[in-house]
Amino acid sequence: MENSTNGTLTAEKRALIGAYNVIGTLGNVGSLGAPILHFNLVVVPSKNSVSGSAEIIQAIAPPNGQLFIENLKGQIHATGYGGVTQIVALEGSYTVGASYALIPFKAYMSINGNWEGSGSFTYGTQTIENVPVHIENNK
Repeated sequence: MENSTNGTLTAEKRALIGAYNVIGTLGNVGSLGAPILHFNLVVVPSKNSVSGSAEIIQAIAPPNGQLFIENLKGQIHATGYGGVTQIVALEGSYTVGASYALIPFKAYMSINGNWEGSGSFTYGTQTIENVPVHIENNK
């Protein structure tokens, strides 16, 4: 096994070299009152893994107007055909107000290589379907 003390990289560190960051939104940005998922993800293609943080913002009364998603993790897989070349699945949880109960969160995106496409997300009893993915940064 290689190690970094003698100038070589471990297998895990080599896998992370291809990692990239994606910052964007999932939702109908510009539609009044629409819930918008803001995400900041690290993608490791060699491991098909995605992790990071997210926040749902909606113009409604507190405490539900701003939800922070914790433990956001998921997978990314190539489809091998058509305009949708990648599928992303994310899971995490959030709390509301002073509650300690973790509420599940899930999101799915069907995207191309530039992270353009559409997706859905579910939080609590709400499901937002077939909304656009907007990317704020280039990989």
